[in-house]
Amino acid sequence: MAENDTYAGMGVEGGAEDAPQAGVLSQYVKDLSFENPNAPAIYQQQTPPAIDVQFNIGSNKVGEDVYEVALKIEVRAQAGEQVAFIVDLTYAGLFALRNIPQEALDPFLLGEAPRILFPFARRVLADQVRDGGFPPLMLEPIDFAGIYMQQRAQQEGAIGFEEAGHA
Repeated sequence: MAENDTYAGMGVEGGAEDAPQAGVLSQYVKDLSFENPNAPAIYQQQTPPAIDVQFNIGSNKVGEDVYEVALKIEVRAQAGEQVAFIVDLTYAGLFALRNIPQEALDPFLLGEAPRILFPFARRVLADQVRDGGFPPLMLEPIDFAGIYMQQRAQQEGAIGFEEAGHA
């Protein structure tokens, strides 16, 4: 039973030990930075800031059947020529994955896991921007699985194109 304690709450029933299992072990802020380089002058600015948001997703195996997935969000808000604020957030989670087929591993780690983490990262980001004296930044939901599938199709298309060119 002690071995299954790590996977508690993952929907594992007796006799289903070979079934694919996935669960969130922990979520946490790994890195957070907020810069407000033009305060207090930026608060006088009448122009609403243009917001640029960049995402990066990474994963690595940190133990047997345990993976860390990190969702990095970089936000830069610019009002005219002035930077209003810059936020860098890396929000991560530890996921226990057991009996996941190899071909399903990347789609989970780079599509489903970020979807699970995103609402929590979005809240941290909104609170940080609000605490910096700006209206909370509420990012729209993101289809991480769709983005993963699109990038995967592009990579496979490029490989197919290269192979066709060499034939």
